Amino acid sequence: MSSSANLWVLLGLGLAGIMIMTRRLKRAIKEDFGAFVERFELLPPAPPPPPKAPHPLTGLTFAVADIFDINGYVTGFGNQDWMRTHEPAELTSAVVSVLVDAGATCVGKTVIDEMGYGITGENKHFDTPTNPIVPDRIPGGCSSGSAVAVSSGLVDFSLGVDTTGGVRIPAGFCGILGFRPSHGSVSNIGVIPVSPSIDTTGWFAKDPNILRRVGHVLLQLPYAGPQQPRHIIIADDCFQLSKIPANRIMQVVIKSTEKLFGRQLLNHVKLGDYLASKLPSLKHLQKLSSNGDLKTSSLRSLANAMKLLHSHEFKDQHGEWIYCNKTSVDPCISTQVDASLDANHIDPCHSVRNEARLAMNALLKDDGILVLPSVPQPPPKLNSKEILSEDYQACFFNLLAIASMSGCCQVTIPLGFHEKCPVSVSFIARHGGDRFLLDNVESIYATLQEHVDIATKSNLSSSSISKEESAEIAKEKGNAAYKEKQWQKAINFYSDAIKLNGKNATYFSNRAAAFLELGSYLQAEADCSAAINLDKKNVKAYLRRGTAREMLGYYKEAIEDFKYALVLEPTNKTANLASNRLKKLFQ
Repeated sequence: MSSSANLWVLLGLGLAGIMIMTRRLKRAIKEDFGAFVERFELLPPAPPPPPKAPHPLTGLTFAVADIFDINGYVTGFGNQDWMRTHEPAELTSAVVSVLVDAGATCVGKTVIDEMGYGITGENKHFDTPTNPIVPDRIPGGCSSGSAVAVSSGLVDFSLGVDTTGGVRIPAGFCGILGFRPSHGSVSNIGVIPVSPSIDTTGWFAKDPNILRRVGHVLLQLPYAGPQQPRHIIIADDCFQLSKIPANRIMQVVIKSTEKLFGRQLLNHVKLGDYLASKLPSLKHLQKLSSNGDLKTSSLRSLANAMKLLHSHEFKDQHGEWIYCNKTSVDPCISTQVDASLDANHIDPCHSVRNEARLAMNALLKDDGILVLPSVPQPPPKLNSKEILSEDYQACFFNLLAIASMSGCCQVTIPLGFHEKCPVSVSFIARHGGDRFLLDNVESIYATLQEHVDIATKSNLSSSSISKEESAEIAKEKGNAAYKEKQWQKAINFYSDAIKLNGKNATYFSNRAAAFLELGSYLQAEADCSAAINLDKKNVKAYLRRGTAREMLGYYKEAIEDFKYALVLEPTNKTANLASNRLKKLFQ
């Protein structure tokens, strides 16, 4: 055989080998996506005989992050030397036992960030689980394997730990639901502590019904009827921190809220300003912020307080072991532990935590939901340098510290995709409002997905969608300012809406109402005329123009406006009273 023939044979064999290895690799990824550290089965008790109801979680499978104890297995804590230097657990974690007793089957332990400390999902000891939605990007941590197991369909639900975002981040990055319950509401017996004052056991699911059922079991909630929200509060300044287009996310929430509950429930808030006024202890920590102005840096200061607590308590829990095993621990963790913490800051951090809970409970009450981005940007690519930067973590912690420090419950909800990466939104309810939040996620989820589909399939150009959505957001901000009697602020927002979309009669009519409050009757009359030109049946515009003309002394024209309002709406009391009053005076 000639040398050239030999070359072709070798080349063919090489290509065949590559193809075989590629197929094997694809098969391995498809089978478990690197999510599991260890596979086993904890089987539930036999279901009760009829007519008794079956166990609430019968037929469901779940996985647990490798931070929960399982009797007979070493809890690895994301580090092989930790696994080597610790004995098998003698008891199973309380939450795992509760779930198994409720009928679910536990099928194994999943990868976590090393020692539960990171937020990326990357782990040098056990490799990084593959994000099933975007394989070239990180899955997010610390409970990366649990999120991947659910996202890939390997299990029905899974457990993770959320300290500084360990459930919320991977849920957002992997396009699934993630729930962080109120601090202290779920048992932490048999869970390795990371930072006890902010640790929570959370869970993942694709199906909101399963998310709710698991929550009812873990939270041991008695039966009660569902409670609808009375306030949906959008945190405008939090959306300004997001690199994902805020208008698209906010419009899905706004449209869904309007469909289910009505427009009157919507409110807007600058959460940073609100917290700045309610958290006096932040002043003691202000020098930790990059900005000296309390109002513009309160979210950053809250995040710094969380980071201090996290590092301080983590060092208390594990500093001695890390010191003895430094060579096997990620240098980033060692650096955090070695860093000298000013003990004078710890007491103010706990004060901030207590004040944050009171402030959030006062804002949300028993029936309010705060809306904000789950994460500030799409998942970064694997091994990218940005995930090592302090700025990367800071922009995440500004959002994540709100629930971590207040102890409120928070849920991450997937909202489709942007540039092929998962998009999500978060709802927060007061501390102790877990049932309320879980029930409402289940009721609103289908409507949210419906409006995601509408936004995705819309034939309008992205620019026209953006302008219309921006105009609606400006109008909503104007409405909020109007309710607070901030007339000039309302006028500015309505003017922004008109600049974006000058063909909407409501924007002109609403601005006219604000002009009337300021006594600017000529401007109010002009806006009402513009509204009427756009919509001949706008009753409010006729009423407001009639009022403006009456104040300007144009009584005949005012009577005509009130009369026309009555033609459109014969039972309108305002128009009837004004018309009769003017008739008596001038006829």
